[in-house]
Amino acid sequence: MFERRGEEPEFAEDEGKVSPLKELLSMLIYIGVVLGVTFLIITFVGQRTHVSGESMKNTLDHGDQLIVDKITYRFRDPERFDIIVFPFRYKENTYYIKRIIGLPGETVQIADGTIYINGQVLEESYGREVMQDPGIAAEPITLGEDEYFVLGDNRNQSSDSRDPSVGLIHRDEIIGRAWLRIWPLDSFGILKHQ
Repeated sequence: MFERRGEEPEFAEDEGKVSPLKELLSMLIYIGVVLGVTFLIITFVGQRTHVSGESMKNTLDHGDQLIVDKITYRFRDPERFDIIVFPFRYKENTYYIKRIIGLPGETVQIADGTIYINGQVLEESYGREVMQDPGIAAEPITLGEDEYFVLGDNRNQSSDSRDPSVGLIHRDEIIGRAWLRIWPLDSFGILKHQ
């Protein structure tokens, strides 16, 4: 047999052994990073919410699970017919989901179940039926620079801007817009606003 001289066989050191303390520290750092990224996404990008009640029926149903887009309005203003989420002023941890009808600077009035924007009939197909109660919009309401008038799609079963307890929504109150329905699975998809 022929044997090469001068070459030593190579042996790998056993690097597979990691101390339990290093392993624990590594796992804690990983969990911390995951929690930090999750917090940033929930705070600045989107969050899950669920629909409670019938005020947005037939667009959204009781029990629907949604992802709210919290980033779009950092780059553009809310638009008419966007479905938005905002906190209820008088009850902590209660949020409303409604559709924007009136924009800043516009005058909104509801007469005989018809919505008027700046004196012109608003062409829209979201309301399920003729509104029975115009609420505070029975008289013309001129919106301020940062105010929005919102309605639920189920107009006669909705507490919205017509109700003084909800009133006009200020720009800084808007958390985001409903973006994606994730439950029920047979209705999964991006929500249509316009």
